[in-house]
Amino acid sequence: MEKQQDLPAPPASFDAAALIASLPQRPGVYRMFDREANLLYVGKAGNLKRRVSSYFQQRQLSPRIAHMVRQVNAVEFSITASETEALLLENNLIKQLKPRYNILFRDDKSYPYLRVSEDRFARIAYYRGSTQAKGQFFGPFPSAWAVKESLQVLQKVFHLRTCDDSVFANRTRPCLEHQIGRCSAPCVGLIDETEYCADVQRALRFLRGDSKQVLEELEALMFQHSEAMVFEKAAVYRNRMAALSKVLQQQSMESEGEHDVDVIAVAHQGGRACVVLASIRGGRHLGDRSFQLSLPGQGDIDPWADEAQHELLERFVLGYYESVPLPAVMLASFSPSDSLRAWCELQAGFSVQWLKSPQGIRRQWLQQAQTNAEIGLKQYLFQRSSAQERTEALIATLAAHNTLTSEDFRIECFDISHSAGEATQASCVVYKQHAMQSKLYRRYHIENITAGDDYAAMAQALERRYASNPQALPDLVLVDGGKGQVSVAARLFAREGFPLDRIVGVAKGEGRKVGLETLMFADGREALELASDSPVLMLIAQIRDEAHRVAVSGMRAKRDKARQHSRLDDIEGIGPRRKQRLLSRFGGLRGVMAASVDELAQVEGVSKRLAESLYQQLHT
Repeated sequence: MEKQQDLPAPPASFDAAALIASLPQRPGVYRMFDREANLLYVGKAGNLKRRVSSYFQQRQLSPRIAHMVRQVNAVEFSITASETEALLLENNLIKQLKPRYNILFRDDKSYPYLRVSEDRFARIAYYRGSTQAKGQFFGPFPSAWAVKESLQVLQKVFHLRTCDDSVFANRTRPCLEHQIGRCSAPCVGLIDETEYCADVQRALRFLRGDSKQVLEELEALMFQHSEAMVFEKAAVYRNRMAALSKVLQQQSMESEGEHDVDVIAVAHQGGRACVVLASIRGGRHLGDRSFQLSLPGQGDIDPWADEAQHELLERFVLGYYESVPLPAVMLASFSPSDSLRAWCELQAGFSVQWLKSPQGIRRQWLQQAQTNAEIGLKQYLFQRSSAQERTEALIATLAAHNTLTSEDFRIECFDISHSAGEATQASCVVYKQHAMQSKLYRRYHIENITAGDDYAAMAQALERRYASNPQALPDLVLVDGGKGQVSVAARLFAREGFPLDRIVGVAKGEGRKVGLETLMFADGREALELASDSPVLMLIAQIRDEAHRVAVSGMRAKRDKARQHSRLDDIEGIGPRRKQRLLSRFGGLRGVMAASVDELAQVEGVSKRLAESLYQQLHT
């Protein structure tokens, strides 16, 4: 990429003509800023002069683009060697700078795969993480459920092991999986290596789409053993054939060659869009995954023009396939630009076929994905509308002074959990934009208080949350408890000068049943009991129960960690890996203590000298 070409400082009033005159007719990336130097938009162009000038010379701009252009006060640009390189730079800048008018595809999850190990007796397992590890990977699957369903199929048909290597190496008799007909028990030698490897190869061929050939091979083996009068073995292959035939009949998407296919469809309404991606691998429909996206724009500005739709889908492809392998065939409701097509081929390492108007079974796939996108969007908008109504009702009922919109109204809820005074934890959950915001949750380890003192625990949590950071104060603070917890919060707020009308206590009713709660206020308002079917009470109960769940899960994790402390943790030279090997070999701490020095030294990573030291420290 050539050196960035920045424009001189803009004059007081933006001169579009001077800008256009300075632009080169080269591919590159441009950035638009407002008067406060806030970044509005990042775009790419095959010809910078032609693309940027179109914003200021066209009269038929979409409302979204027209609204943005009215705010532009400066434009900067960078020249690139090609339009594909401009696409890469644009993608990186959007992710780093998050411009207001660009569509952002956020998806920081790793995708699940099915992994077949390279061991002598290969293991099939659910996997998340880098596919650079050893083994063969199949996927990505749209959900963990899809991986587990495929694992069940492989176990029923091919009887492959799924157990950990440590379990496999230490088995002395077949496990339950063998007893229910899902594993051939290679761990105890009930199947030889050659025959097991043949089953592994059949499973791999099945995953690659050779289902019919595998079925024919199983049928041939069944007849071969039947003719040899080995009827028990013939029955095994008959049962495998039946399981495989049932799986193939249940597939809603029929196999069409060996190509992997992804189907992308989108539905939109106003400022929201739902993108559905359906994955077909080896002719098997692995499931759908939907993505709810927000389109840039505000107020009555319609963000859904042609260029916004194209940008959304292009941004989706770039974001999704940056970390996921591309298939050979893409069925989509849009045609990719030349730069996106080139990027996909560069990313995949082969030519990717794009089809906008497919025929036959592929047409049905695209129609089905489109239907799922429309249904998904309707469900989201319905749930969003109901949530907004509940939020607005809560604001009207509980917020004494508020000028914010329901979209910006923020609620934080605190709860305390402990086990008879042990492992005390406080949770803080956040509700905003009509939904729980799990990424903003916080947990606090409560220390230096009398065991079981919930009031002191609540005081410490609130102090740590707000005293050192007053800017974090939300519009409403819910505390799980009655007068005592409200008084604790009121003392802190009074000391810090925070408004007391933001505190609401949720006193639990009998059995924590929704409808029996009493709402307590710190600013002198009378306690409030709402009807059991009140939308306000339903929302408060939802937030309160989420705070309780987070607190309890944190308490249990802290308690279990403390109770899992082993004598092995205090012995020098015994780290987590050696500790795990020792416990696995001898079945627990008692087995380790009963082992001799020679037996301890047989464990991988434990030398004779370390075994002697370990034995001595365990028996003194």
